[in-house]
Amino acid sequence: MNAAGRPPTIYDVARLAGVAPSTVSRAFSRPGRVSSQMAARVQAAANELGYRANAAARALQTGRTATIGLVVSDVTNPVHFGIIRGVEEAASQAGYTMLLADAQESEPHERTAVERLLPGVDGVVLASSRMSDRAIRAVAKQRPLVVLNRVVPGSRSVVSDTEAGVRSALAHLHGLGHRSVTYLAGPEASWADGRRWRALLDLGPEFGLRTARVASSAPTVSGGLAAARDVLRLRPTAVIAYNDLLGIGLLRGLAEAEVRVPEQISVVGFDNIFGSDFCTPALTTVAAPLRAIGTEAFWELHRLIDRQPLRTHPVLTLPTQLVVRDSTGVRAGSGSRRRKAAEGT
Repeated sequence: MNAAGRPPTIYDVARLAGVAPSTVSRAFSRPGRVSSQMAARVQAAANELGYRANAAARALQTGRTATIGLVVSDVTNPVHFGIIRGVEEAASQAGYTMLLADAQESEPHERTAVERLLPGVDGVVLASSRMSDRAIRAVAKQRPLVVLNRVVPGSRSVVSDTEAGVRSALAHLHGLGHRSVTYLAGPEASWADGRRWRALLDLGPEFGLRTARVASSAPTVSGGLAAARDVLRLRPTAVIAYNDLLGIGLLRGLAEAEVRVPEQISVVGFDNIFGSDFCTPALTTVAAPLRAIGTEAFWELHRLIDRQPLRTHPVLTLPTQLVVRDSTGVRAGSGSRRRKAAEGT
């Protein structure tokens, strides 16, 4: 309460801070539009008076909620852990709250989650969306939108460099003497799955590598375990899995079949999720900058919300890096080539 016995208002804060009421409003609703010194000055005055910005009233006044929605295809998949943290940290820094929704690898479920989020958020980030391009463009017409791990014409996107990642994996396997590689595929609705398979088909001949494809029931450890039989029918010496969870499941299936890794089969995953080095053998993988993807996604969304200048190109591509561990090795019978020769490719 102030001296008049009523709750403090934005005007009380403005008088104490020596600024205009509009400056106080921006400091709370659009913190990126005031200097850090000014924001600290306003916050100190608000703290002294016991003023707390009312989110509902602010939303009525400005049309903003200072809240964004993040929808992920499967919240239990560790690939999203870094992305979630990256979005949340950046959002908090800008004075936004993040609401998280899990699509559970279901397009209908994802549509419902997005519909429920839209009325209460200023913008949306879709991570590994399973919705159609048309449905995603419909969302973009209602709220500012950024798409992760997928490119949708007409929308802003943040992706990792799939082609460079596949190239590094193939160069590594080629250097170890492998002459063919089998791809353990992910969900049919996954944009990233299509890109990885296409990159394998395009780049395989460059390294003299023949390619084959095996489907999986789900992009999970159990999916990789179940796919081990189909992989073994092709008798490959090397496998690249759609993601690390499939790769880890495949390692378990091969162990149950008494197939030695990497002596008989080399396995490469994708994403470098938390735990990819906990399995035996530790999984070689193409690492994606997951937290950076989340961070860049929020700031791109923030620019859209504030109608700030955008990057010229609508797709931001972040670099990948091959992390070599124990699940890849020299192909049996390929001579005396050593792994070290491949690590430098």
